[in-house]
Amino acid sequence: MTLRPATPADLAAIMAIEHASFPSDAWSEPMMAAELASPHNHYLVAEDGGRVVGYAGLRAPAGANDGDIQTIALADSARGRGAGRALLAALLEQAALRDVRHVFLDVRADNAVAQKLYASEGFREIGIRANYYAADGVDAIVMQLDVPAWSAARTLDQTGAC
Repeated sequence: MTLRPATPADLAAIMAIEHASFPSDAWSEPMMAAELASPHNHYLVAEDGGRVVGYAGLRAPAGANDGDIQTIALADSARGRGAGRALLAALLEQAALRDVRHVFLDVRADNAVAQKLYASEGFREIGIRANYYAADGVDAIVMQLDVPAWSAARTLDQTGAC
């Protein structure tokens, strides 16, 4: 699997994963096209055998202290193979390059797999948005990550230092 920047040519593949992953609250194609085009965003796709199997986006305007993970979604065939973690790490690396101090995200309260992934990377729960996913009656858990601390921990892990 490889990661690369998303382009407008990826929109159809992204939308297919979007609708499969979020059937009750998928973004519209114009919304996603605007996300891909925004200079404030950084979107990536994960490819396997030349086929887009996932995507993820970060919103972090130049000079901002805070950023947001806009979305991470994978095709069923890519789940459980490290693609989600790779996409998340790449977005956080981009946040660090943009000098973002804190990254926030919303995760469905009924998505224990995603919550576990985010917590394993250092995100902590800071609040609940009641009935945020209204079509399904599901709350959102708001999570926050200290990007400089995450970067420092990764550097220590990669160098083997204690």
